[in-house]
Amino acid sequence: MKKLLTLSLVLATLFACENPVSKKIKEAKDGVSNTVKATKELNKMGDDIKELQSVEPLTNEEMKEWLPDEINGMKRTGYKAGQTAYIKIASIEGTYSNEDKSKTFKVNVLDGAGEMGASATAGIRMMLSMDMEEEDENKTKRTVKKGDIKAIEEYRKNNNRTNIQLMYGKRFYIQANGSNMDVDETWDAIDDLDLDDLG
Repeated sequence: MKKLLTLSLVLATLFACENPVSKKIKEAKDGVSNTVKATKELNKMGDDIKELQSVEPLTNEEMKEWLPDEINGMKRTGYKAGQTAYIKIASIEGTYSNEDKSKTFKVNVLDGAGEMGASATAGIRMMLSMDMEEEDENKTKRTVKKGDIKAIEEYRKNNNRTNIQLMYGKRFYIQANGSNMDVDETWDAIDDLDLDDLG
């Protein structure tokens, strides 16, 4: 009985929250879990990539037509279409700001259609399949799920900047940056994008 009690105490100490060994075991377990998720995503992606490679990417005109003139009361101040055309990937970037320019929002959209687009977005899908979370005095970064959408949120506390990356459907990679915008405000701007109209 005494040996059993001693063994229980040793195990309890070993797996206590503050124990560095316990922390390493948890990190290893999380690493294995992420590897399993990435492998599953890789297996699913094979068919998706073949399908996307045969789809014609959106044209610059179609991208410009989709890009809203206004998002959550912020007017569009500029756009760049076709910046990645040299590598045969359709893309558009739109910038927005409120009237006094105290808040700015920038959205980049990459079309994962076509041979190059499908390959480029495959790595992003792998990254988004993993679960991660980190925080320090300056920033928080984590994977989140909003409905069916998995995303990576990064928030810079010291200057109120947000970066959100996501795949919309299996085709479109969206990166949104909010300056002087918290995470919720940046998500509100993303929700105002009418992503369903992309294609």
